[in-house]
Amino acid sequence: MRAIQNIAGITPSNLALYRLATVHSSIARENTHGFKESNERLEYLGDAILGAAVADYLFKKFPFKPEGFLTEIRSRIVNREALNLLAKKIGVGNIVQFDNKNAHLQQVILGNTLEAIVGAIYLDKGYLRTRKFVIDKLITPNYDLEELVNSNSNFKSKIIEWAQREGKEVRFEILNVKKARNHKEFTAQVMVNNEAMGTGYGNSKKKAEQDAAFKTCEILNLFQ
Repeated sequence: MRAIQNIAGITPSNLALYRLATVHSSIARENTHGFKESNERLEYLGDAILGAAVADYLFKKFPFKPEGFLTEIRSRIVNREALNLLAKKIGVGNIVQFDNKNAHLQQVILGNTLEAIVGAIYLDKGYLRTRKFVIDKLITPNYDLEELVNSNSNFKSKIIEWAQREGKEVRFEILNVKKARNHKEFTAQVMVNNEAMGTGYGNSKKKAEQDAAFKTCEILNLFQ
């Protein structure tokens, strides 16, 4: 129970749910109904609840961003690689139960186990408490959303890929570099066939280009 308290920050009311959430199918036993008691059903539920909680959080965090932007950022938080790393960081590896003969399994099932734990919290405590866990224990301590947005290379990639498909010439220009006491502010612009499109700003060339690329994606409706 203490391990679950440390990971989830709650006192379980139904400890059996959390125990089941840690059982991988590789060691699951069949019950009297011939059903293997593993965390797969909880994982299925937790995947949906985690996605909903992150979507809920981003929807309120970025009230003026389009659906495509929100989907992109959510995918960077809940993709399999990110979840595996996150689960390892918060200690899920210490409680997951699996077939030790397949040692490599632990590295690829941690994210699944984390989703199962989310499912257990939802069944045990309800959505609001689960959302609090997702925000307070998973997102806030482990993600810098501003950095996550600004480091997202997909916006620039979207422009380049679109230009290749459409036979357009695209380039990124730095229009201005404003020097302040402790930093610089860059102004970037996307040019498509010599036509000015989105203009972006940032404290680095990369961030300014990403901001300009995002605004160009909006202009070109590439988030549809």
